[in-house]
Amino acid sequence: MGIYVNPGNASFEMSRFSDIYVDKSMLIAQINRVYRTERRFLCVSRPRRFGKSMAANMLTAYYSRGCDSSRLFSGLAIEREACFPVHLNQHNVIRWDVQRFLDGRRSQDTFIEEIERLVIKDLKREFPECGDYPEGSKLKTVLDDIYGQRGEGFIFIIDEWDCVFRLAKERKDIQKDYLDFLRGLFKGAEYVDLAYLTGILPVKKYGEHSALNIFEEYSMINSEELTTMFGFTQEEVVRLCEESDMDFREIERWYDGYLMNGVHIYNPKSVVDAVRRKKLRSYWTGTETYEALKVYIELNFDGLREAIVEMLGGIRCKVNSQKFQNDMTTFTSKDDVLILLVHLGYLTIDEGAEEVFIPNQEITQEFLNVVNDSNWAGLTDALNRSAELLQNTWERNQEAVAAGISTIHNETASMLQYNNENSLTCTVLMAYYSAKTYYMNPVMELPTGKGYADVVYLPKRDVGRPALIVELKWSKSAQGAINQIKDRQYASWIRDYTGDILLVGINYDRETKEHTCVIEAWKKKEME
Repeated sequence: MGIYVNPGNASFEMSRFSDIYVDKSMLIAQINRVYRTERRFLCVSRPRRFGKSMAANMLTAYYSRGCDSSRLFSGLAIEREACFPVHLNQHNVIRWDVQRFLDGRRSQDTFIEEIERLVIKDLKREFPECGDYPEGSKLKTVLDDIYGQRGEGFIFIIDEWDCVFRLAKERKDIQKDYLDFLRGLFKGAEYVDLAYLTGILPVKKYGEHSALNIFEEYSMINSEELTTMFGFTQEEVVRLCEESDMDFREIERWYDGYLMNGVHIYNPKSVVDAVRRKKLRSYWTGTETYEALKVYIELNFDGLREAIVEMLGGIRCKVNSQKFQNDMTTFTSKDDVLILLVHLGYLTIDEGAEEVFIPNQEITQEFLNVVNDSNWAGLTDALNRSAELLQNTWERNQEAVAAGISTIHNETASMLQYNNENSLTCTVLMAYYSAKTYYMNPVMELPTGKGYADVVYLPKRDVGRPALIVELKWSKSAQGAINQIKDRQYASWIRDYTGDILLVGINYDRETKEHTCVIEAWKKKEME
């Protein structure tokens, strides 16, 4: 048993017998299907604390001939699969964690040589009959030689493959050398039985160095058959809540929301900490990605701030995911930043609709932390006023609502384009931010009888609050907005809705910079 070649199973053993363990062993069945096939190169990218390292440890424990792991897999789902005994502890495994080699600035220039040196050292100990290899030998040369002599291939399991692009963001030379190293190690190599990479970012796109396209990517955007193998599914969370006597609905409100391949996925770190501590709060924190969030949303590429405001208000943002270069420095548009935030776990994506959004209350809190620590003071003040404005809306205090929206619009003028119709929509979303306690996510431009309602808030069950249909006008009149709701039968889509409905008309006069508001209770007979 070596450290890097045919390692042991101690890391997986600690996870397997922890007080909370969720069985993800069916990942092994998926990986076995591509063993020694053209699809044997896999790159799995997920945010921090989504179970990537645990899975890498599990695969190492399963494949490595340097240990006996039958006891660790006893009772797990994979044990019932026909492929299970075929590969159990039968293979040469080479495993390393790139982050362990990048422990400081000085290591950035030497980490590749250090990886090669230590792995070759283990190979010489594991295969002494294959001869000695002088200092400075290349890893791919040594592996070719061993494969030529013994005819045995290797399974590569590389954790944190992408930390070079996170820890050495500005070192393009190091990044290029690293990609060349990986390409030389894997491209056309017969000794590769399987290569499994994990990281936060998918494979880097880098001009001619895109030769790593031999890897199939399984990311937050393209998870495919590995969707349920990382993070917790709703069924798994329900089961944990039942076992720990926790209210699933509260866990759901705080931590649900990552949408992958149509499946709702939960951050396992957050759920496990909430279950252990019996307390709901934001557990998913860390300096590296928190600072990334803070830096990147302040770049404000072509309206990025407006997009963040809309998403804080519960709205989804259209995005093009195709141009992203899979690093943390190459940005040319708002979309590049938004897709990075998807990979970091701060946003999630509805791939079919090409829309990104903030997944849950925990991540919303992370965005609010950034807002509070940045120069977004106007937004913080606006959100703090939201509860009072919502109460005034329910009480049909038109003057107070108009004054509140005017104040919020003024407070955010430096952040948003003031004389812009979209800024009025953002203002309203900020004004009704607190509505998320009582309402489902607002629906923008909901198709109705004869047109589109600007913003619609439907109440959650059993909250006893009216539905809100909000129509916005620009240099016209608030009463005209109400009349438009009635004329176009905006409420017809909830004809069978038995609760109360408030019609809210808001107008902004570009010349006087004044806001007016009219609020009326909808009477069903007016729509008949």
